[in-house]
Amino acid sequence: MNQWLSKCDRVMAIFLMIATSPMLTASALAAPVSMSQIDAIFAGLTSNGAPGAAVLVIQEGKTVFARGYGIANLRTNEKISPRTNFRLASLTKQFTAMSVLLLAHDGKLRLDEPLTEIFPDFPAYGKTITVRHLLNHTSGLLDYEDLMPAPHAKEMFQIKDAGVLAILEKQKTAKFPPGTKWEYSNSGYAVLAMIVEKVSGEPFGRFLQERIFAPLHMNGTLAYEKGKNKVPQRAFGYSPENGRWRETDQSPTSAVLGDGGVYSSLEDLAKWDAALREHALLSGSEFRAATTPVQAPGVDGPDHRPAEYGFGWFLNPYQGHTRMWHYGETVGFRTAIQRFPKDGITVVVLSNRADADAIRLSLKVADLFLVP
Repeated sequence: MNQWLSKCDRVMAIFLMIATSPMLTASALAAPVSMSQIDAIFAGLTSNGAPGAAVLVIQEGKTVFARGYGIANLRTNEKISPRTNFRLASLTKQFTAMSVLLLAHDGKLRLDEPLTEIFPDFPAYGKTITVRHLLNHTSGLLDYEDLMPAPHAKEMFQIKDAGVLAILEKQKTAKFPPGTKWEYSNSGYAVLAMIVEKVSGEPFGRFLQERIFAPLHMNGTLAYEKGKNKVPQRAFGYSPENGRWRETDQSPTSAVLGDGGVYSSLEDLAKWDAALREHALLSGSEFRAATTPVQAPGVDGPDHRPAEYGFGWFLNPYQGHTRMWHYGETVGFRTAIQRFPKDGITVVVLSNRADADAIRLSLKVADLFLVP
């Protein structure tokens, strides 16, 4: 326990060094990169009175660029800043995966434990689905969004993680035998959130807070639950419609926490990046499984090459550079994180507008810093 605390303290010390160092200055950027080059990439997201994006660049452990573009809340005209909290959408999956690995570290969970050992009432097809299959998207679970009940005529129905598990418990089979194919599964990560609750004995959001966010001093980050907590400095999501911006902040799946319910900011994600780099929560050997690509052919891949996905991270390289990355898409939000561990570069793009291509934008920024 003392060793774990010392690691977290070290990460906090690193962040304090980052926070107190000069930011947004040309001298802080790796030559020949300039602020104007990054600004130019986001020129299309800087129109007056429109939602926009927040952009973070970390180089060799130091934040060299952190800037907001556009408006976080069109009702109040609050501008986006490095402290603005966006819905991360599927970037949440890396926190869900870390939660599972922490329980494995505690000896409370085995990665090869069958689903039916955790939930005895789960149908027989769950006997061959393991926690590992859920983490690396090889479970074969049906897509819960295709199985959801029709929305109520007068009020938006929002399903939660427990509701996803209940839907899957009514099914008699999976799409394919677990471990034989790879297919991205939001269902799997909703079930993982329920596994964390069952094994830890506390709500998923509280577990995230106690075991990840609080120890790393990610003070603005949370799993948002309407009516139970509030997102500080919150960005609301928007979609373009007939030349105007329509608020599209919530959907029927927004209350599912495990696959996409976390809100966070550039400031807090810099702390998360430091924790990953310094192994603050898990040792390098314990985290290695998360960065080991699964060996299973992709369902939709034309050449059926093995999928390059670990636990909450895509792992395919980019232009010869080792990479761990993820993206998120939900109504009104587009997000991406690109980590190049061997190059010491991390880029994060968080946007509260549905027309932003966060993956493309984040890679354009990374191109400025990566050595060919």
